[in-house]
Amino acid sequence: MSKHKDFEFNLRELAGSMGDFGTLFPLAIGFIVVNGLNPAGLFVMMGLTNIAIGLIYRLPMPLQPKKVIAVAAITQQWPASLVYASGFGLGLTWFLLVFSGALRKIIAITPTFLVRGIQLALGVTLAWTGLKMMRPAPLLGVLAVIIVLTLRQNRYAPASIVLMALGIGIIAWRGELRGSLELTLTLPPLTVPRLEDVWRAMLLAGFAQIPLSITNAVIATAALIRDYFPEKPVSEHKLMLNMGIMNVVSSFFGGMPMCHGAGGLAGQYYFGARTGGTSILEGIIELFLGLFLSRSVGNLLAAFPMPLVGGMMLLVGIELARVVVKLRGWKLYLALFTAALSVATNMAVGFVVGLAVAYLVRTLKRHHRLPCTCPPVPDIRQGK
Repeated sequence: MSKHKDFEFNLRELAGSMGDFGTLFPLAIGFIVVNGLNPAGLFVMMGLTNIAIGLIYRLPMPLQPKKVIAVAAITQQWPASLVYASGFGLGLTWFLLVFSGALRKIIAITPTFLVRGIQLALGVTLAWTGLKMMRPAPLLGVLAVIIVLTLRQNRYAPASIVLMALGIGIIAWRGELRGSLELTLTLPPLTVPRLEDVWRAMLLAGFAQIPLSITNAVIATAALIRDYFPEKPVSEHKLMLNMGIMNVVSSFFGGMPMCHGAGGLAGQYYFGARTGGTSILEGIIELFLGLFLSRSVGNLLAAFPMPLVGGMMLLVGIELARVVVKLRGWKLYLALFTAALSVATNMAVGFVVGLAVAYLVRTLKRHHRLPCTCPPVPDIRQGK
């Protein structure tokens, strides 16, 4: 694996910074249009957080909306105050898990092959979501796939930059660009979460978000960082501490609940992200959007041709799903079982049931209750 500097600022890193926009776009639009979140607060807090984690970790670090919270808030039409309160409540929860030692115990009993199953589920989900986003204009989605496959490694015209430029060009061709732009300086609001809103938000979706964040945003993301950047590992504890700090702070300045994610990291890496420059460049873009285009950013995102984003997500999903190809025997069977159950229900259920089945299989093998012709059972305590 080639070595890169801690910080590079070039077209490849800029392209990588756009690699996880497929997750950000739809949920950000929902938060702004449906829940009434202040666009300045949302994008400024994301931008500052991206710049901070880029400087601290010196590698690409995905930053995404918390999906359970986002889906619940948008479908149930939460007021903005409840969204801010959910970020504050979950931030305190992440502190509690880290400092109580509970996270360490969860990691100790989690085998690597189950993490691969979660990553496979993420890949399948991203790919399927990408296909659904391509459905309104399949030819445009196919064009996006062709552009990605042709230009992904191009130093002078990286695929994601070409696709973003194409999308803006389509918006302009439709006549929707001129009326959407309003350049005005806007500062983030001061938002103080109320305790009653914090508890209500946790009951509505916060507690359901906890296992998903532990599996995808912490365990799976840490594993993928070790795969991509073995010389710069980031521990699960640091990732969860990140989420605690950024959610508590952003909840006071109009930020949405944020987390890391293996799918986001896979998208960034697939499109060229290799250094902390990726997060810094993304942060600068988000700061500009929040400070100067907050009055029009919702319309711009809503007008963007999503089949282009769908084509990107499809290929990122396929790439992420490939993590299981090196597994064999019981590792593969249990990873596939975990992935299938995660896709059919959700990743939290898949993880818990997959872990229980893994321990059941180990117990049955030790008592010779399974056929001897089965492949060796991995030592799940060591993740082997």
